[in-house]
Amino acid sequence: MKILFFTLLPAIIVGCFFYFANRFKDSKFFIAKAFGLGILICFPAGYLNTYVLQTFTNNNPVNNALLVGFFAGGLVEELLKFFALLFYLPTQKKLKKFDIVIFALFISLGFAVYENFGYVFNPSGASFEIAFLRAFTAVPMHIFNGIIMGYFFEFYSKTGDNKFLGYTVLLPIILHGSYNFFVSENLLIAKGIILLQVFLAYRLKKMYDNNIR
Repeated sequence: MKILFFTLLPAIIVGCFFYFANRFKDSKFFIAKAFGLGILICFPAGYLNTYVLQTFTNNNPVNNALLVGFFAGGLVEELLKFFALLFYLPTQKKLKKFDIVIFALFISLGFAVYENFGYVFNPSGASFEIAFLRAFTAVPMHIFNGIIMGYFFEFYSKTGDNKFLGYTVLLPIILHGSYNFFVSENLLIAKGIILLQVFLAYRLKKMYDNNIR
C-alpha cells in the first residue's frame, strides 16, 4: 500500500488541487481527457523507445547514454506529448484562458503516472525506493516539462510566432534528455535540472500574466 501511495502521490496532489479549485470547476472533464491522453501515448512511446534502443545501441557508452537520455527518452516522449497538443487541441472548441497549459500539464502527468507503474512494479518486484525517488524526481520533471510546453504553445497560439512553436518542442526535449542523461550518474545535477524547470515555469507564468492575458 505504501508503494502504491508514493507511485500515485504526485497525481493525487496535482489532481486534488485542480479538482477542488473553484477556478477549474468547469474544466474537470477537459482535464480528465488530457490525463487519459497522456496514458495512451505511453504505448507508442514504449514501442518507439524499444525500437531506438534495439536499433542503435552499440559498445560505445557515450552513444548508449545519449540514446537512453535524449533519443529513447527526451525526443520520443516529448514529441508524442507535443503531437497530442498540436493535433488534439484544435478539436476542443471551447478552450478558456490558461486551458492549454493545464492540458499540457495533465498530458505529462498521465504519461508520468503510467510510466511510474512500469518502473515501480517491475518484473523483479515492487520497489519502495524507486517509488519514493521518482515521486520527487522523474514525475515532477515530467510535470514541469508539461507546464513549459503548455506556456510556449499558448504563446504560439496567441501570437502566431513560429519561434514559440519551436520552443514548445525543443526545450522540453533538451530538459528531459539532460535529466535522463545525468540521473543515473549524478543525481544532484538531475535535481538541479528540475529546479531549472521550476524557475522557467515561474518565469513563463510571469510573461503570460504580463503580456498575454
